[in-house]
Amino acid sequence: MFSDRINTIFRSLKYRNYRLFFSGQSISLIGTWMQRIAMPWLVYHITGSVFLLGVVSFAGQIPTFLLAPVTGVITDRFNRYKVLLVTQIASLIQALILAVLALAGVIEIWHLVTLSILLGIINAFDVPSRHSFVIEMVEKKEDLGNAIALNSLMFNSARLIGPSVAGLILATAGEGICFLINAISYIFVIASLFMMHVKPREIPKKETHLMKELKEGLDYTFGFAPIKHLILLLGVVSLMGSSYQVLMPVFAKEVLHGGSETFGFLMGATGLGALLGAVYLASRETLLRLGRIIPLAAGLFGAGLIILSFMKIFPITLILMVVAGLGLMLHTAASNTIIQTITDDDKRGRVMSFYMMAIMGTAPFGSLLAGYLAKTIGTPQTILVGGIICVIGALFFLRKLPELKSIVRPVYMKMGIIPEVAAGIQTASEPAGETTELPHSTTGLP
Repeated sequence: MFSDRINTIFRSLKYRNYRLFFSGQSISLIGTWMQRIAMPWLVYHITGSVFLLGVVSFAGQIPTFLLAPVTGVITDRFNRYKVLLVTQIASLIQALILAVLALAGVIEIWHLVTLSILLGIINAFDVPSRHSFVIEMVEKKEDLGNAIALNSLMFNSARLIGPSVAGLILATAGEGICFLINAISYIFVIASLFMMHVKPREIPKKETHLMKELKEGLDYTFGFAPIKHLILLLGVVSLMGSSYQVLMPVFAKEVLHGGSETFGFLMGATGLGALLGAVYLASRETLLRLGRIIPLAAGLFGAGLIILSFMKIFPITLILMVVAGLGLMLHTAASNTIIQTITDDDKRGRVMSFYMMAIMGTAPFGSLLAGYLAKTIGTPQTILVGGIICVIGALFFLRKLPELKSIVRPVYMKMGIIPEVAAGIQTASEPAGETTELPHSTTGLP
């Protein structure tokens, strides 16, 4: 029984290319999280400014907001594998420059802003390519949901390990070593990409103008209500909720009266919650009722932030960070799975670019807003406001579910969408215990 469950969780690893990608990224992402922890800590150490924490975060994320629509078109037009290879090499170079400057003791705030902008530009190309490339590594579409969940499992395992290790290294060796480890970690994912046997994807030669394709992607994404509302909720949660991470160095130091180790453990606890959520999603054998998870998870995340804003006891704070991480991860990964499954492949890059804008593109504005509010009303109060708005967003999405139920089924019948997705959104709007009779072919059952 236990071995069957393990096989279910890791079933996407039977595909060689995905197995290579999973192993290389698992190492690389630990380094990525170490850099993510070291960067804000270094900014706060150099400047002592909450506002500049928001500025640096804004600088790293605003390129995603500005470039995402264009990079989505490029992802659909070009070889996603080659784009991904270039972005990983560029990320290695960026981390290496950071490491050299920090270890030489000459790093200044303008270096951090400039290099954050550079990484933001790289990520604007990397994220839609990486998300879209998953379907090329996983041959059977029914395993796509599992592969996306394993991506989240991989990401959040690193999120658990990386911050904890970074906290210890920050206290002993400094930020430069964290940046250097990140640079070295990229070697593993680059090597895994070179070892893949990738079948060339048929890319129709297009004579249309880039702006016309961009408009086509925009109309497709926001013309289909389920995708539109999924992306809008992701945007609200990212704008008002996810920016709490920018304030964690201040929360650790000023509210909990701790140091870099406290900061590292707080972020590690968030990673643990996210890891638990990823394991749960990966263990699901079907996409049935997946839509119900989305508003519940967003509401759980918001509630965790609300309670966190009143808390000053470190052990309880760690538990709340686990809850927040669990809710945020379930919301993000479940939304990703549904969006990827119901999206036409020739528009996948553009849709995922809007998905990326919702998560990463709104974050810079959330970071600036969080920095401003924290300076004006205080860090705990800023986290409280973010949590309340996330709960309101979740309730609004829950209210829209009956409408999504009426839209999804006919669109599914027309497009041939995987049955479980239609049922997942449909049954999410039904009270517990009620079921809707569907033809045998649309229930997702054998």
